[in-house]
Amino acid sequence: DGRLTFFPGNQTVDLPSINFMKRHGSVFLNAYTNSPICCPSRAAMWSGLFTHLTESWNNFKGLDPGYVTWMDLMERHGYRAQKFGKLDFTSGHHSVSNRVEAWTRDVNFLLRQEARPMVKLTGHRKQFRVMETDWRNTDQAVNWIKEEAVNFTQPFILYLGLNLPHPYPSPYAGENFGSSTFLTSPYWLEKVNYEAIKIPKWSSLSEMHSVDYYSSYTKNCTGEFTKEEVKNIRAFYYAMCAETDAMLGVIISALRDTGLLGKTILILTADHGELAMEHRQFYKMSMYEGSSHVPLLVMGPGVREQQQIPNVVSLVDIYPTMLDIERFPIPRNLSGYSLLPLLCEKTESKASSRGPRPSWVLSEFHGCNVNSSVYMLRTGKWKYITYSDGSSVLPQLFDLTADPDELTNLAIKFPVTVHSLDKILRSIVNYPKVSSSVQEYNKQQFISWKQSLGQNYSSVIANLRWHQDWLKDQKRYENAIDKWL
Repeated sequence: DGRLTFFPGNQTVDLPSINFMKRHGSVFLNAYTNSPICCPSRAAMWSGLFTHLTESWNNFKGLDPGYVTWMDLMERHGYRAQKFGKLDFTSGHHSVSNRVEAWTRDVNFLLRQEARPMVKLTGHRKQFRVMETDWRNTDQAVNWIKEEAVNFTQPFILYLGLNLPHPYPSPYAGENFGSSTFLTSPYWLEKVNYEAIKIPKWSSLSEMHSVDYYSSYTKNCTGEFTKEEVKNIRAFYYAMCAETDAMLGVIISALRDTGLLGKTILILTADHGELAMEHRQFYKMSMYEGSSHVPLLVMGPGVREQQQIPNVVSLVDIYPTMLDIERFPIPRNLSGYSLLPLLCEKTESKASSRGPRPSWVLSEFHGCNVNSSVYMLRTGKWKYITYSDGSSVLPQLFDLTADPDELTNLAIKFPVTVHSLDKILRSIVNYPKVSSSVQEYNKQQFISWKQSLGQNYSSVIANLRWHQDWLKDQKRYENAIDKWL
């Protein structure tokens, strides 16, 4: 959650490595994902293009294998490049559940797709390494810096992708598992300031926006939760962020130990945030701040120190920024703009020929746990969220200055503002047309998958993550799918 990188969010947990980057570099106060779920978000970051342009619709549909990313271009320009850890931007990943849930979101049924969010304490007060896989990848990155990068005569680019602070799989959720377990050790939990944890306000179920209700239901969050449960989920999430911060610290130390820190640009960001029970939801897949607002910190030679940048930016800006750092030519078709003019004292940006950076960012979502394509335009104090064709579902409008918790939808109260923001949005993307093409894609994908299973379709679908509900009234849900098809 990007709000943890600046005040007041950073009061909830000790993040020393992020604080180090803030002291010696710049922090973006309003950085957003272009799609709040792993694969589509990363596809935008690696391609520099909005989701509707790459057609990265869900966690199964990302970039085509062999797609030329900014790292590929830097390699072609003589950089030594290395990737460790989670990449997750090409098509074909994630479980069958993830695909089928996204494809069938237009079906007229409600099925829980996740296990109920929960916390789990593991290990002891000195247990530092909880997410072993991430630590192994961090170790590999450290070894690469100390044994290889330090000896290079040409410049290098190192990418380290971590899974934390993602919730862990919950095996009791079914064959394909959901990830609803917030897991940490006492060591990390002690870094959290329980007194500073805010219990989010919830609307009653009857007052929720229809799409929010669908999301909350499919995420198994419409039941009763005590204040203690909600506080613990949030605390455990912050503790997982603290462990992630420690991995960043290990990388910073490796660069310092090798004398590379002063001549290396370091960027920290994320593919999405975590709602951690805000708006009666956990996970991502939402345009609310907890899910769509990401961290973005940059430090290194030429980057202003202790700078807080208020401009709205998004992950598509990474691609042109990476090329701009070395003054490589920037393709004109990109959705993003170089961040260097905002970061550096002196910059002759290759991107300046494209004209000024727009005063808005776009995020969109077409995947599971949401029963409509969603589009978000953030500009100034406003966040405008619209759905599907722009008329069949009520839009949302939030004044983030007056209402940072996004509790009051002003769409009906300010029709002129809605009209004006919708006009800007439609100038960027013909969103009713995109929504329609996603609906068609979902149907065709589901039909192909169903046909590939033959008569076995229903027994396979009964074992997906929603099995806890599907098996209660299998015939009814099959009929709903038939009607949709």
